[in-house]
Amino acid sequence: MTNTTAHDAAERPGAGSPIVHTENLSKHFGAQVAVDELTLAVEEATIFGFIGPSGSGKTTTVRLLAGVQTPTSGSVSVFGKSPGDFSERERANIGYMPQLSVLFPHLSIMENLRFVASIYGMPWGRRARLAEVLEFVELTDHRRKRLREASGGMQRRLSLAAALVNEAQLLFLDEPTTGIDPVLRRKFWDHFESLRDEGRTLFVTTQYVGEAAYCDQIGVLREGRLLTIDTPEGLRRQAYGGEVIDLIVAERIEQDMITEVQRLDYVLHAQRTRVDGRGMRITVDDADPVIPQLQRWLDERGVPVESVDRYLPPFDDVFVKLVESEGPNELTGVSDAFEDQEAAEPAISVSDPPSDGDWDELVERDDRTGETRS
Repeated sequence: MTNTTAHDAAERPGAGSPIVHTENLSKHFGAQVAVDELTLAVEEATIFGFIGPSGSGKTTTVRLLAGVQTPTSGSVSVFGKSPGDFSERERANIGYMPQLSVLFPHLSIMENLRFVASIYGMPWGRRARLAEVLEFVELTDHRRKRLREASGGMQRRLSLAAALVNEAQLLFLDEPTTGIDPVLRRKFWDHFESLRDEGRTLFVTTQYVGEAAYCDQIGVLREGRLLTIDTPEGLRRQAYGGEVIDLIVAERIEQDMITEVQRLDYVLHAQRTRVDGRGMRITVDDADPVIPQLQRWLDERGVPVESVDRYLPPFDDVFVKLVESEGPNELTGVSDAFEDQEAAEPAISVSDPPSDGDWDELVERDDRTGETRS
């Protein structure tokens, strides 16, 4: 399978500057390999999607990029330096949404968001920004609810708000739409695209393969190993060997006709589709010029055509074809031992927050004076 390497991505005509770069990045937990010699480059002002089945190493990769974990071998560079060497000011330019909530269950939704804002050192005037992000994730009416009383979907939305609150230039979002209803999920992606258009860079992991369509570049991960990096259209071409045309005719297609179509110079592959046998799926290099040629060829033979159109395979099918092409076991997750290891890994933690009795006084004083606490 063709891979786009980090070097290739950086050298493509018109490519931006790589804001994230890894070279043979690996992470081992004992004998288990979580990330296996990962090399990639993420360009500035793009959405980079990281797609793979559960346990494929997506979360571990994000933790390495965010500096939460250190690699076993290889290198990682973010903004041109190792994440472990970031100053507090540099780290504040990164927004991070972990897969699991690291917020405080005994605080309200608004109190949690205020606490995150204080960690980022957000100054006087932040009240409007907090209200804005809560409105975006549709939690304004629930802002006084304690986090432990919130649903799982609300907790995910608050985690996203916390990652967005400081308007960072680089966002690591680990499965931000898990447990989110489809309407709100689309709203989130529209916002991600707007952030990209403003010059932000987003590194987004997801198990929803269809979300690949929203990304500029997509990395497909399996058992810690990067299978490929490409654009959404490039992934379709890789999976199917070209572009695909769907043909439907009035009568059942016989094998002789399929054989004739396969012999055409511009056809790479053809096969019958539909239960009634009236369909054919044809793979070609470039569908647009081929469709009128194919239509004329069918007309000359008196074949009544109902439709002939370009076919865009859903990304679920694309993903399955890509991983299946690598061998028989690609859709299996990592071993139970590794899954247990990932579950046991410590989440990002901060110092204990103030007690319930002290909290309101603290946040009100912060909002009045602009003081920040870390």
